[in-house]
Amino acid sequence: MFNGTKSTADPVLVVMGRSRREKFELLLEGLMGDLYRYAYWVCRDRVQAEELVQETYLRAWKAIGSLRDANSAKSWLFTIFRREYARQFERKRLEMQDVEDMGELSGAKPAYDTSTEAFVLRRALATLSDDYREPLVLQVLGGFNCEEIADVLEISSSAVMTRLFRARKQLRELLTDDESDAQRVTGVRA
Repeated sequence: MFNGTKSTADPVLVVMGRSRREKFELLLEGLMGDLYRYAYWVCRDRVQAEELVQETYLRAWKAIGSLRDANSAKSWLFTIFRREYARQFERKRLEMQDVEDMGELSGAKPAYDTSTEAFVLRRALATLSDDYREPLVLQVLGGFNCEEIADVLEISSSAVMTRLFRARKQLRELLTDDESDAQRVTGVRA
């Protein structure tokens, strides 16, 4: 019954039995690594990725009351990031950066793979259009399923599956072409 005062109880906080701060820390603290890796792939700049992740967490903190399902926290956070990333283009024009300048990634994570195969794969990924690269990176690095990717990208699940299929097909073609080029040059078959 309405008694004339506004209830401040957030249904998610009541169900979880946690304060706003505890809820935020429990739900989002473990996602920081995934979000940063995704941000770096999108931005291709360590500083910009860090700033966007910080801004994303700030916006998530302000909107934590709108999160109704703890299981959707990851896609909710990635959606906030994508919107914040899009806002940057409304404010200013960002500098373009060549794929060769992506060497900064090695300092981002100690277990960074510096093998030739990893370099070739990163180079091939960079040649994919954003429409194909982004869902693939969300699936591989973020661990999202098709429905979650569809929510983050705000497209249908069938469009996600189509883009993932085409991205893998293009990668396979690119990597097969690279392998045959290497065989022609070296005369060695893998």
